Amino acid sequence: MGRDVFYITTPIYYPNDVPHIGHAYNAVATDFIARYHRLRGEEVFHLTGTDEHGLKIQRAAEAAGMEPKAWVDQMEPRWREVWARLDIAYDDYIRTTEPRHVTAVQRMLRAVHDNGRDDIYLGLYEGLYCVSCELYYTEDELIDGKCPIHGRPVEHVREENYFFRLSAYTDRLLAWYGEDPSRIEPETRRNEVLSLIRGGLQDFSISRTNFDWGIPLPWDPNHVCYVWFDALTNYITAAGYGSDEGRFARVWPANIHLIGKDILRQHAVYWPAMLMAGGVEPPRQVWAHGFLTVGGKKMSKSNATGIHPFELLDHFGVDSYRYYFMREIQFGQDGSFSWESMVDRHNADLANGLGNLASRVLAMLGSYFDGVVPATPGDDSDLPKVIEESRRRYDELMGTLALGSALTAVWDIVGRANQYLVEREPWKIAKDDGRRDELAAVLYTAAETLRILAVLISPIMPNAAAALWTQLGIGEPLDAQRLPHAARWGGLAPGTRTSKGDALFPRLDS
Repeated sequence: MGRDVFYITTPIYYPNDVPHIGHAYNAVATDFIARYHRLRGEEVFHLTGTDEHGLKIQRAAEAAGMEPKAWVDQMEPRWREVWARLDIAYDDYIRTTEPRHVTAVQRMLRAVHDNGRDDIYLGLYEGLYCVSCELYYTEDELIDGKCPIHGRPVEHVREENYFFRLSAYTDRLLAWYGEDPSRIEPETRRNEVLSLIRGGLQDFSISRTNFDWGIPLPWDPNHVCYVWFDALTNYITAAGYGSDEGRFARVWPANIHLIGKDILRQHAVYWPAMLMAGGVEPPRQVWAHGFLTVGGKKMSKSNATGIHPFELLDHFGVDSYRYYFMREIQFGQDGSFSWESMVDRHNADLANGLGNLASRVLAMLGSYFDGVVPATPGDDSDLPKVIEESRRRYDELMGTLALGSALTAVWDIVGRANQYLVEREPWKIAKDDGRRDELAAVLYTAAETLRILAVLISPIMPNAAAALWTQLGIGEPLDAQRLPHAARWGGLAPGTRTSKGDALFPRLDS
């Protein structure tokens, strides 16, 4: 199976409405991780897309007086527009209405149907159904008679369905996770999944007859595929399943499915069992982060907390936006967003921290050395040691998806560099012509620190990193840099011509 490519996925999103910052939280995190692995020199495949079938989409289209395909065709570009503004550098964007996906879903269904174990069978289902979740619930799982995720009334449904025999996979799933517990992260989510499996798994429906907006089952076209057999298969469609077996062998299994905790059951129980039944290796890891909350409520259009990313991007800019959500919230836990905390984080970390550091150093290079990086006999600063230690922690923390802590490690360099300038006071040294070599050493140390910072921040703030790289005047492209080599001390060549451009992060009023 595939081991050659670092393959990371977002969930695929329902285009029944426009994205809000809860969706963007996952997209930015996935992009941060993917860019980091590219910086490490790895071949990366970053997948995102839209889940365009199902009753929820059909009803949204009907409410708008449109056919489902026309509805998704007009909605889907609004998602790509947001990802473009957020600098999401995905490698493939899949739509479940694409012919390649229809082919892969039908092949997967056929593989499970024909595996000789009767894993798919026809039965009668009667139960409580949430259209928003595309899931059935028991009475005990409801909260005040409503869906526990969306808080909406459920519907009583009775119809003939094909079922997947999930109950037959209890022992195989427990054995799979027992071999490597890190296949589900973080630990709290792993415990949820293992408890669910040990409690006994129920077979689940894989088809519908009460709507027709979906992929027909290959052996019974009167039934359309249930959303999870359709949607989850996108991950192997894009990897080449059913279309390019050589590529599939290189890309699959996925290294990380990055998801919200509300779809953990489907990704960590349904999906690996489906793959086992179809003769395909499950993904290496499912990583479920928490919810963004506003006023204590989960980010959602239905409860009027669905803030569109453009509302923040227009004020803070894309780099500040990306940085804030990854630094402010402990990844894996629920986290609260507020405008005030975003302003505070921007001003403290970016404007007063990194931005001020860059402005001071580049201004002094311009004033004292005509913008040219000076040759230096060396400096006794501890910054090379601080940087190497922070870079090592950064790598370790990114490897465990401790994203906020990884950025904290980088900002330890920012803090120490600003402190270093206060301690050495190059503006005072410059007044003494006899201390010219000392001034050169201090400013070289500060400029080299900026070079390394530009490399380290490039996965989370690509625009700011590129702007800083340009101001430093380095001829070698930033996107050609590779860790750990690019973070080693001494890479900034004396004689490089710098320029003090616009402030990287202007201060913002609250």
